[in-house]
Amino acid sequence: MRIAAFNVENLFNRARIMNLPDWADGRPVLEAFAELTDLLEKPNYSDADKASILRLMETLGILDNDEGRFVRLRRNRGALVKRPQNGPVVVVASGRADWIGGVELVTEPINAIAIRNTAQVIRDLRADILCVVEAEHRPALRQFNKDVLEPAGGEPFEGLMLIDGNDERGIDVALLAAPGHEIGLMRSHVNEGLPGNTVFSRDCPEYQVTTPDGEVVWVLPCHLKSKGFGTQRDNDAKRLREATAIAGYVKRLLSEGAQNIVVLGDLNDTPDSAPLQPLFAHPNLRPASSHPGYSFSPPDRPGTRELGTKSSHIDHILLSDALWDRMQTGGIFRKGAWPGVRTKLWETYPELEKPIHAASDHHAVWVEIA
Repeated sequence: MRIAAFNVENLFNRARIMNLPDWADGRPVLEAFAELTDLLEKPNYSDADKASILRLMETLGILDNDEGRFVRLRRNRGALVKRPQNGPVVVVASGRADWIGGVELVTEPINAIAIRNTAQVIRDLRADILCVVEAEHRPALRQFNKDVLEPAGGEPFEGLMLIDGNDERGIDVALLAAPGHEIGLMRSHVNEGLPGNTVFSRDCPEYQVTTPDGEVVWVLPCHLKSKGFGTQRDNDAKRLREATAIAGYVKRLLSEGAQNIVVLGDLNDTPDSAPLQPLFAHPNLRPASSHPGYSFSPPDRPGTRELGTKSSHIDHILLSDALWDRMQTGGIFRKGAWPGVRTKLWETYPELEKPIHAASDHHAVWVEIA
């Protein structure tokens, strides 16, 4: 049985701000977007809040018009602001209850060659259980499965499951299961931490998968808090909270009699990082990348994002003792990732001629279980 994880960075449509060549160019917009989103949820808007709302709307390019280059203001009922012909824009809502709507990121289609390369990666992974990170929604998974993966020569997945998470950008974690692998019980943690701050930036659902031989594997796909925007202290604290919660789920599953457990996905940090220690120091979990059968190619590139440096080793598979004992091989699949300009660091698909053609900034990770 082969288990894999791949951050596809969306299948068909991606937030336009995330498609900028340089991440630093988009960071101020994403930070302003996050700040405004939180501010708009307040039950009452003080004068200071209203001033901040106007300032952030100007930063996002939606002060004079609902449609900005990267962000739009969506108004379903009521009004947040008034834009008089002669005079400044003013906030007319006194709080969250006065209007229905919000701000959302503008999306645009992903390059067609990149979509095909994503399909080729998934085809060549030949995974029986695949964690897909940053999928838009379940209908997109179904469309990709039928209209892209199958024409690319891949075997369509029979089970496709995605529980909508907490990220407003539409980047959720999904589980794909090959024919004969039945998705059974499911448990979402999307609401954990309410009221107040949710534990997860996205979600870490638990899926019970039964193999053709009748064995049960508990799969916990996850996408932890990124380092992209916000303070390092807050991001680390959030990631630590997420990792601690997942470690608790593993402990509970083991106490309930489960043996085969896998935690996998984009953990957005390295194995030696403090926030991930609840998982990497867990007494009943082992990282697949430390198994003798796991190979890094090239050997000096252990990372799973961009050019594969050590600091980018952020996509992981962690196995319970029972699965670890049956692990045979594993590694990082890089053919869909941009290999660099001067010296190509790894073999790629022939269609991958420019960075925009890459299946993703991330590289897929996989393990083979006897």
